[in-house]
Amino acid sequence: MNRFVAFASLAVALLAPPALAQSTNPASPAPGNPGGMPPGTKQSAPGVPAPRQTNQPDLAFIHAATASGIAEVEFGKLAAQKASGRAVKEFAQRMIRDHGAANDRLSALAKAGGIAPADRPNEEHKAMRVRLEQSDGAQFDHAYIQGQIIEHQKAAQLLQYEIGSGENAELKNFASDVLPTVLSHLRMAQAIAMEMAQQRQAEVPPGDREKRK
Repeated sequence: MNRFVAFASLAVALLAPPALAQSTNPASPAPGNPGGMPPGTKQSAPGVPAPRQTNQPDLAFIHAATASGIAEVEFGKLAAQKASGRAVKEFAQRMIRDHGAANDRLSALAKAGGIAPADRPNEEHKAMRVRLEQSDGAQFDHAYIQGQIIEHQKAAQLLQYEIGSGENAELKNFASDVLPTVLSHLRMAQAIAMEMAQQRQAEVPPGDREKRK
């Protein structure tokens, strides 16, 4: 139950609508439902979920992941134009490519299951875009990469929860396939952040470095 509540909070932060962010306990059987499936689960036989059946984590995952994926592509396109560092530009191009492909796959899975994916970033992502648009040069690079570290940490947690708690096998497979890529992105962003920090430190005159200690 605690894990689901933690996931629901994460989903709210990414996009999940209020109806999807309410926690339920999959382990608690509903009245007349000895199989312990969430209320309203379609069944092909008593106690047997229908093919492509989804539960609350699946629904919240789809909405949160599609909103986040759209934002990643938008941020990547912005960074490809505004970033001043080569490594940041290259990272942005990879975000456009990898998240664009993942978005297409997830949207197809959602529509196949009769679920409408998110069609825009959430409010938090919109606020981040405003901050990025108001930044330039090294300030932009720093803001973009720091944001990417946070976003990919959230995305990894979201994917891991879907793998463990989702009901739709195709969505769980998608999460399993995408998780290594997201973790790779996270390591790349962290390495770029470290490189930028070292560069800033090297640009500080030796006398000023002593004063900062």
